[in-house]
Order: sequence, then structure tokens, then C-alpha cells
Amino acid sequence: QVRLVESGGGLVQAGDSMRLSCAASGRGFHLVAMGWFRQAPGKERQLVASIRWSGGTTYYTDTVKGRFTISRELAKYTVYLQMNSLTPEDTADYYCAAQRVGQDTYGYWGQGTQVTVSS
Repeated sequence: QVRLVESGGGLVQAGDSMRLSCAASGRGFHLVAMGWFRQAPGKERQLVASIRWSGGTTYYTDTVKGRFTISRELAKYTVYLQMNSLTPEDTADYYCAAQRVGQDTYGYWGQGTQVTVSS
């Protein structure tokens, strides 16, 4: 079992920056990847960014490329999402997710944190 605890989130103005953090804990797990998803009201949950735990290869959805940066801290089993130049369109609930060795998709989820960007 992997437990994910997110921190960060809140209300900011357009153009501001914000960093989300997600710490993974548990016993005897090995990660394949971690990612950040978001879900805006009335919309489906979408993958925003992901990072391979070994090697650090990253992925970004087109709408955040150049503005968001995902990174990881191996020793702390923590993943970060640095979000710059935020716009109201970034307003959503953000969820951290983890894919463990043996899984073919993200099998563990955080509780979610709300990000609101005012214009």
C-alpha cells in the first residue's frame, strides 16, 4: 500500500506561481512513476504532468508546457509540481498519483488539493 499526502494549493492571482508537493509513504514499495492530474468543475480528470521515478523522464500536457515543472526528490519519495504564470484556466482540483512496480497504471491517489486562480 502506498499513501500519498499532498500539500500546497490555495488561491492565487493570474500570473502568480504555486508549488504543490506530494509525499509517498508505505512499506516495501518501488515506484515506476508519479504524476499530477487535475479536474476542473464539469470536466474529466486529466494528466497534467508525470515523471518516471528511475531516470526522471517527464511528460507535460500541452497546455502547461513551459509553465509547469515536475520534479522528484528520491530520498524523500516526494514529487513537486512548480506552476508558474498561472491562469484562471488552471483552476482545478489537483491530484497526485503513483504507479507502483507491478501496476500498469496509476493505482494510488492523493486526497486532492484545490487550486484557484483569480483573474
